[in-house]
Amino acid sequence: MKSNVGGLDRLLRIIVGVLLIISALTGYFTPWGWIGVVPVVTALVGWCPAYIIFGLNSCPLSREE
Repeated sequence: MKSNVGGLDRLLRIIVGVLLIISALTGYFTPWGWIGVVPVVTALVGWCPAYIIFGLNSCPLSREE
């Protein structure tokens, strides 16, 4: 698995994911708020399967390879 999620993309995924999880915990956006786990995990791993499907890549290091 090559990394396909860049730095700014990772930061935004973590922020959005944590906000969604917090909204699910507070009961505001349940159960859809638990979808926030997906962007957090993809940010921590650095790889997003949807990027492969759509041919996207936000990681500058893997573009050079």
